[in-house]
Amino acid sequence: MSFSPAPTALPTSPLTTLSIITVRLENRRWALAQMGTLPRQLAAVPGLRFAKLLGSGYDFGLKPNFARYGLMAVWDDDATARRFFERNPHWQAYQERSHELWTADLLPLQGHGLWDGSNPFDYAPRADAPAEAPVAVLTRASIRLLRSWKFWQAVPPVSRAVQQAPGLLAAIGLGELPIVRQATFSLWRSAAEMRQYAYGQQHEGRHKEIIKRTRQEGWYSEEMFARFRVLSTRGTWDGQNPLPLP
Repeated sequence: MSFSPAPTALPTSPLTTLSIITVRLENRRWALAQMGTLPRQLAAVPGLRFAKLLGSGYDFGLKPNFARYGLMAVWDDDATARRFFERNPHWQAYQERSHELWTADLLPLQGHGLWDGSNPFDYAPRADAPAEAPVAVLTRASIRLLRSWKFWQAVPPVSRAVQQAPGLLAAIGLGELPIVRQATFSLWRSAAEMRQYAYGQQHEGRHKEIIKRTRQEGWYSEEMFARFRVLSTRGTWDGQNPLPLP
């Protein structure tokens, strides 16, 4: 799988990538084992600032999907990322055992909160994407165990609403640990359509109510929200590239 430089990113600037990995049926046990072994191996990759290997699930993470995983990473620069995707033996092992791989190059636009005590995406001047430009959104939280039941009760109606939102191209529930360390990643045709879903009157009540409850009831011990401009994409996700960009 070739890795093409993102033409709109500065060569010396850090780069965030998200890869969606769908392994073949016979390799599901191998892929599950990587959740325990790969993080230590990634820690030794030169130029890799931050990396999380994430499981996935149906209903935004409620039911495990042992065929699909995500790799979110922040690199020193585009060249470092390209070397990993072209030459790293651990990534090559995924290539050999997967029937689909999809990767997006991302530039942080806005973000707040922490992931394991820091903000890995706090490296670019904050700006906004043009209204017509595609964007990606990451939400991530460490859910307090005693609050997890209330959290998961609130998930189904929200996940159904986002799946029907105009402009949504793809969405997935990801997680580091079942039930209590969860994330969502969504890909939108335009920043305007994403904002319409998040803040428009049609969904405003549900959206505000969930935010209000998380604060009042203390659902999370840590949380993060990040929005990205999508610089380039390659590969397939569910049989196609949901946002083909050079």
